[in-house]
Amino acid sequence: MERLTFDLATTSLRELNTFLHTDAKAGKVEAVTVVNPDGAHNIAVGLDCPINVEVIGHAGYYAGGMNKSATITITGSAGTGVGENMMSGTVHVKGFASNGAGASAQGGLLVIEGDAGLRCGISLKGGNIVVGGSVGSFSAFMAQAGTMVICGDAGDALGDSLYEAVLYVKGSVKSLGADAQFEPMTDADIATVAGLLDKAGLDHDPKAFKRIASQRSLYHWNADANQEY
Repeated sequence: MERLTFDLATTSLRELNTFLHTDAKAGKVEAVTVVNPDGAHNIAVGLDCPINVEVIGHAGYYAGGMNKSATITITGSAGTGVGENMMSGTVHVKGFASNGAGASAQGGLLVIEGDAGLRCGISLKGGNIVVGGSVGSFSAFMAQAGTMVICGDAGDALGDSLYEAVLYVKGSVKSLGADAQFEPMTDADIATVAGLLDKAGLDHDPKAFKRIASQRSLYHWNADANQEY
């Protein structure tokens, strides 16, 4: 098996993605390195084979989106929607991530070593997200399933309209969203955080995190609530 290098300064993004969906899927290569990404959008999207893709530099919008089975590493930062709707595999951002990281992810692991922007983990549907830094406002909005571990701080309205997803935050939380509440950490919670930190390669005390989950008061429409929740 071999490792190939694609230089986006001389090779089109279409050629790269076509290769990743054809020859790579056929098992002809073990790993791909992408150099000079220069913030290109849609790098390594929709992969459905266990290949390793390393992006040397910054990626634009939707890098690693709809990922299945692949391991994608971005040595720089990533634009909006990195790892969105991923099904399995790993997307690892060594730098920072913009808005909507991991949106609607149904499986897999998204690691962001730096900070993440607004709405990180919005509508999370089962994936796991570990953020080494802080997250912006409305992160985990309507998160339905899955786990988020936030090693820094969180902005306003964290976990607004949570369903069954669980959030763990080490730092301060500016405010919780509707129907989100702090809950006691259990031994199972500590083990979950420790496991995800280990997979992400981040060194934090899992006992220092706080658990946030849903109050479950928004599960059913209440006509008598007069829109006040």
